[in-house]
Amino acid sequence: MGGSIASAEDFEATLRSFRATGLLIAVLGLLAILFPFLAGVSVTLVLGATLAVGAVIHAAHALRARVWRGLLGQGLLALVYAAAGVWLLANPVLGLAAVTSVVIGYLLLSGLVETMIGLRIQGDPNWGWVVFSGALSVVLGILLLAGFPGTAAWALGLLLGVNLVSTGSALLLVGRGAREAVASDEADRDAGASN
Repeated sequence: MGGSIASAEDFEATLRSFRATGLLIAVLGLLAILFPFLAGVSVTLVLGATLAVGAVIHAAHALRARVWRGLLGQGLLALVYAAAGVWLLANPVLGLAAVTSVVIGYLLLSGLVETMIGLRIQGDPNWGWVVFSGALSVVLGILLLAGFPGTAAWALGLLLGVNLVSTGSALLLVGRGAREAVASDEADRDAGASN
């Protein structure tokens, strides 16, 4: 766990935090997997709200920084943020399709680049995993593109869900590993003390 543990009580509290956080995140992920459309629309609404808040912040900055040469640019940014945010909030399903198309582009492009990197480092240890990861991204992008716009209804929510389950599981495993490491250290100390 990196560093000294102040007390057994602190350590147990940390492990409880790992378990609770990991479990909650994994449950959220399972819900996103079970209800991918709702999860995708929720992501779109959060993005829209974030952009709307960003618009207010840019506008406030533009009003306060009146002597700045970038004033006009700040005002334009406020308008762009506001237009995008309001559009996403007013049209979350269309926004979901737009965000999904960006994810498809990301998967295709990043997969191609990753595959090229893997082929470039051919011969290095585990280079094949880099090629595999890139190829998998390309295949996912092609599958989503082939079913688009229908895939927009579930793809973003499903990907979010898988990510949350993975993150939650990782936290649970890290917590479990920490407990096992401490138990192993204690067993080694006890064995050493008896010799």
